Amino acid sequence: QVELVESGGGLVQAGGSLRLSCACSGSISRFNAMGWYRQAPEKQRELVATIIRAGSTYSPSTMKGRFTISRDNAKNTVYLQAINLKPEDTGVYYCAASTLETFNPQEYWGRGTQVTVSS
Repeated sequence: QVELVESGGGLVQAGGSLRLSCACSGSISRFNAMGWYRQAPEKQRELVATIIRAGSTYSPSTMKGRFTISRDNAKNTVYLQAINLKPEDTGVYYCAASTLETFNPQEYWGRGTQVTVSS
């Protein structure tokens, strides 16, 4: 059974930064890809960044430059570094993983961590 637990969210002022963590109950090396998604109030969930087994990362153009995904295989943890945060970045940030997909991992989900950016 896979368990993903996010942490690191909170309240931050615009222009600030946060580092979110996603701890996995087992080895993350089994996943083809892991990713971070977010869901703002009354909006659809959207992809923030992914990292594949080989280590390459991807972010949509709207996220590039402010969100960076990384991982620590020894700690079975994936991180999302967010800088220069804006009020529109407010939402619940979810960690996800997949043993199948590479570009849009959504097989397993964490429960999310709330990020609130004040203006």
